[in-house]
Amino acid sequence: MIKKSVIVSVLVAFVAWVVLSLIRGAPYLEISLPGGLPLGNVLVALGLGALAGSALVLSVRGSALRAASLISLVGAVLWLPASVALAGNAQLNFSGGRGAVWLALSVAIFAGACSTLLWALGVAALAKIRGAGAA
Repeated sequence: MIKKSVIVSVLVAFVAWVVLSLIRGAPYLEISLPGGLPLGNVLVALGLGALAGSALVLSVRGSALRAASLISLVGAVLWLPASVALAGNAQLNFSGGRGAVWLALSVAIFAGACSTLLWALGVAALAKIRGAGAA
């Protein structure tokens, strides 16, 4: 069985790669997939999912953290369909006030994913410290 820490490390490394790709403005982000959806939009959706999924992997069943992580993951999964619906197109070109709504939605989902991951990392660190003290 693969350790949780390895899974989380891979997911966070993927998120870092996506973020660096966006910061650099990598040319492959503009590759158009079937249906006109840019690869960059898919990578952002996968990155949000990986970020939220990391917290889910670290959380304990039945905990408040698990519930928050699941909500965060559902938000991340729904980000791309909601974005396309708000924009009315796969390229996520917005007009009018929809762009502001999309930005608020995107920030909320990103903040939720980051918050649950930080919470999960804090819980894991505390468990490790308490476990080391008991030995």
